[in-house]
Amino acid sequence: QVQLVESGRGLVQAGGSLRLSCAASLNSFSLTTIAWYRQAPGKQRELVAASRGGTTNYVDSVKGRFTISRDNAKNTVYLQMTSLKPEDTAVYYCNALYYSLNYWGKGTLVTVSS
Repeated sequence: QVQLVESGRGLVQAGGSLRLSCAASLNSFSLTTIAWYRQAPGKQRELVAASRGGTTNYVDSVKGRFTISRDNAKNTVYLQMTSLKPEDTAVYYCNALYYSLNYWGKGTLVTVSS
């Protein structure tokens, strides 16, 4: 069974940094698309960043501030967040597209204070 476990929740001030981790229990991790989504209060869940092979993609609002990376030996994906803004406050979810099915972690809360 696929499991995704996020860690790294926290409260930071605007301009600060935080790193989220997602540990995945699945086979063929290096071939799997892993993404970070977020959902702010009262808003729809949105894609933040995705990683597949050597390709990464970001939503425009985080380009230049967030970096997604992966350690295939550890089956772990990271989201390094810098220059955080209050509008980055959300629950962040790890997602894996595995054999055409979407799997989700339980989410981790990031709060950015102004």
